[in-house]
Amino acid sequence: MAEGYVAPGFEHVRDIFEAQLASDELGAGFAAIRDGQVVVDLWGGWADRARTRPWVKDTLVPVYSTTKGVSALVLAMLHDAGDLDYDEPLAELWPEFGAHGKDRVTIRQTLAHQAGVPGFTEPIDPVLWLDPPACAEAIAALAPMWPPGSASGYHPMTWGYIAGEIARRASGRSLGLILRESICAPLGLDFWIGTPESEHARTPEMKKPSRGGDFGEITPPRKVAFFSKWSMPVRGSTQWRTIEIPSANGHGTALAVARLYEAYATGGLINGARVLSQESFDALTRRVWIGDDLVLPFKVDWRAGIIGNKFGFYGPNSETFGHSGNGGSMGMGDPVAGVSAGYVMNAQSHHIMGDPRSLKLIDALYACL
Repeated sequence: MAEGYVAPGFEHVRDIFEAQLASDELGAGFAAIRDGQVVVDLWGGWADRARTRPWVKDTLVPVYSTTKGVSALVLAMLHDAGDLDYDEPLAELWPEFGAHGKDRVTIRQTLAHQAGVPGFTEPIDPVLWLDPPACAEAIAALAPMWPPGSASGYHPMTWGYIAGEIARRASGRSLGLILRESICAPLGLDFWIGTPESEHARTPEMKKPSRGGDFGEITPPRKVAFFSKWSMPVRGSTQWRTIEIPSANGHGTALAVARLYEAYATGGLINGARVLSQESFDALTRRVWIGDDLVLPFKVDWRAGIIGNKFGFYGPNSETFGHSGNGGSMGMGDPVAGVSAGYVMNAQSHHIMGDPRSLKLIDALYACL
C-alpha cells in the first residue's frame, strides 16, 4: 500500500501507483503540484533489495539525468543575475574550452548538447569522473566529434562537468552550492547536487535493469557516451554521492523534484517564490535544436539544458518541459495545465526515456485534472 496524500479527485493516481507497487516496483515516489498546491505526494515499497527497509517519506533517491533540468535552472539564475550570456562563446568564459575548434560554440549550444564532446574517445581511468576539476579540464581539451553547433548529440556525463565549470567561472560558487543556498534551503526542498555524508543513510539501494536500452547501431558518439568501459564513473559510493556531478548525481524526493520542475510550469516560480524572471525563463526554454540526436536513438527537442515535449515524453501538451534519468526517474512542468510532477524509484528499467511507469502515472494525473 502507498503512503502519503492525494487531493480529492486524484484518487486514480493512487490506484495506479499502488498497482505499480504491486507489480513493477521495488520502492518509488510520485508527486504532483497544480497551481502551487500539492495534489499528489505518494511513496511506498522498499528501499533495499532484501525488502527489509521500508521506503519512507524522506527516502533520498539518486535521479541521475533528471538532475540536468535542475542544473539548467541554476544556470538560468546566473543569466538572470547578468553573470553569463547564453549566446556568448563558451570560450570567452572558459578559454581552455576553445581547443580544437570549439572556440565559437555558444553556452546555449553547449547546454543543448551541441559541443561535440559526449565522452572520451581515448581510454581514461574512470576515477577521473570523481575529480570534477580535473575531469572538466580533460573535457575542455577534447576535439569535437562533429562540427560544434551543427548537430546535437546527448552528453550524458560530460554535460554536468561543463555546466559545473560554467557556474564556477561565472559566479565563483559551485552549481550545487548555488542550488542549496538560493533555492533548496530557503524553500525547504530536499534535493542535493553534492549530497553531504550526513544524508547518505536515507538513500536506497538501486536495482539495475535486467538489460540495457535499445540504442540501435552503436555509432562512435554512442560508444563514447554510453558503451566504452570508461563512459561512466562507478556509482553509489560515498565519494560519488558527495561530489557534484550536475548531469547525473542529484538526490531528492519525488516532492522536491516536482517543486523544482514547478519552475517550468510557472515561468520561474517555485511555491509562489520567483526564482527566475520571465525573460530568463524564456531564454532558458528557447528551442535550440529539434530533430535527430547523434547519441539518443530518437528525435529530441533541445532547449538550454531542458527538453521540450514536442515528441510526447511528458504528457499531452507540447509546451511541457522535462527531463528523464537513468532507470526511469523524471521531472516535468506543464505551463498550459499549471502542473508539475516528479517520479523517483530504485528498480531501474531499460527504457531510455518515457519509462512506462512514469507515463502511466502522468496519464492518470491528467485524467484527474
